[in-house]
Amino acid sequence: MRSRSRVIWLLCALLPGPALAAERIAVFDPELYDTSGEGLREDQQHRLHLLGEALRRALAESGRYEVVAIPEAVRARLASGPSLRSCAPCAPDAAAELGAGLAATMVVHKVSNLIISITVALREAPSGAPRAVHSAEIRGNTDESWLRGLRWILRNRLLPEASPK
Repeated sequence: MRSRSRVIWLLCALLPGPALAAERIAVFDPELYDTSGEGLREDQQHRLHLLGEALRRALAESGRYEVVAIPEAVRARLASGPSLRSCAPCAPDAAAELGAGLAATMVVHKVSNLIISITVALREAPSGAPRAVHSAEIRGNTDESWLRGLRWILRNRLLPEASPK
């Protein structure tokens, strides 16, 4: 009888547990913080779009997150207000409004064409409590250098378990 109950317990331990639901996350459009004095450039606007799409895709494909759509009305409202980097509650409040438990923001700080940093922050909604803040320093102002910086953050900080070693 004892050995039978042990076998049953062992078999139960081998059964897969309940799958964890993906956490809902609102990924807001990246912002450029340009202190180079160079001004707005079309190629950099394109790179911001590339980074935003790459972050959304990587988080969704990881299975850990369900990326929620951000309606155009919410995008327009946020764009007309202060930048997300200078308004701590803006992104978490908007994420909560969309039914997400997390808000993801990204800031590309351009000091010069050679010195650029990318920072990705995950904050709990609606409290704004930081869950993760990670940065990468990159050299060069190209599509590839910006994407390489984001991939480094994903591979080494945000999603290390999903990346091949």
